[in-house]
Amino acid sequence: MPGALPLGDPAPTDGRLPADLPVDRAVPFSAYLHVPFCRVRCGYCDFNTYTATELRGTSQDQYADTLIREIALARDVLAERDGLRPLDTVFFGGGTPTLLPPGDLARMLRAAVDAFGIRDGAEVTVEANPDTVTDDVVRTLVDAGVNRLSIGMQSAVPHVLAALDRTHRPENVGTAVRAARDGGLDVSVDLIYGAPGESLVDWERSLEAAIALEPDHVSAYALIIEDGTKLARQIRRGEVPAPDDDLQADMYELADARLAAAGFDWYEVSNWAKGPGHGTQSVHASRHNLAYWRGSDWWGFGPGAHSHVAGLRWWNVKHPAAYAQRLDLGESPAAGRERPDPEARTLERVLLLSRLAEGLPIDEIAEAHRERVAELISDGLVDPASALRDKRVRLTLRGRLLADAVVRALTE
Repeated sequence: MPGALPLGDPAPTDGRLPADLPVDRAVPFSAYLHVPFCRVRCGYCDFNTYTATELRGTSQDQYADTLIREIALARDVLAERDGLRPLDTVFFGGGTPTLLPPGDLARMLRAAVDAFGIRDGAEVTVEANPDTVTDDVVRTLVDAGVNRLSIGMQSAVPHVLAALDRTHRPENVGTAVRAARDGGLDVSVDLIYGAPGESLVDWERSLEAAIALEPDHVSAYALIIEDGTKLARQIRRGEVPAPDDDLQADMYELADARLAAAGFDWYEVSNWAKGPGHGTQSVHASRHNLAYWRGSDWWGFGPGAHSHVAGLRWWNVKHPAAYAQRLDLGESPAAGRERPDPEARTLERVLLLSRLAEGLPIDEIAEAHRERVAELISDGLVDPASALRDKRVRLTLRGRLLADAVVRALTE
């Protein structure tokens, strides 16, 4: 089942922002629209998603109308604080957004654009399972204003997909990419490495298959075992082996080398994009994810979705039925919120910005920890030229493999 929500202060039922919150309309604004439906639950996943048998008291058919009510509430809340501004990015995530009729996704997008406006050239992304992408689906999404499709490939090897409980047919990834290309969409493919039973040869095969699809963007994430998942229980019972850290490191290095040779430039530890432009300036880098990493403002719509405006964070109730019930009553679906103190915000900035190719400005590190940059350079974790010339902490390849250790050194 999905993980627990964080602890925090109670959120007001009207959703209003604190009177002293310094909302700045110059800060970029994004929307995340969560679609919490999946045909099956993957064994490694602890996202806030639900299969048909877990919905209890709600239905997919009503979901778009429910979420549109939250969009209306958000508009009123932001308008009251003069915080309305056009959307820079929109991201439909899940779950599997394309399990909904594409017309529902179009209505949700139209409601967001009507409420906030949208900037010229804004990035609008939909996540998709390969089996759900057809020419008709793509046409509807393109007509609605979607310009980017993120396809959950995960692997090209059947036994690896089986270990992850992924049910899509590997050949349908190519079909989905072709449909997206024919519709004029940018294409990203997502990969996962380190699944039980996956060898370096298996991973190389998946990389080669992904590169052969000629996407604009590739995400490659190491498998993480989350408490409460089916996979965690299987490992605890000794049914499958836990991920091997050394093997995952070898897989990461192989991914970086193969993707670089194919013209992809890393811009975040787990993300690579093609040009024009390099690193975070690549036209194909995920601008929506960059908004998170850089600490911009965003409103997360849907059950369990998280939001951030001017340093205030809040999160919605998790179950779709509870989410719908709140909105049916004219109430905010927010379950709790918090305003992190300066120390927590500094830790978050170090954690996020250090993962980017553009690096972390040294002057954002607490003064007591700046002397450790020299130690990290000596250990081969930080690029010396970037530190000396640009006054930024930029991770080397070895530093990317040990990114958590770099953060600890700069914050503890």
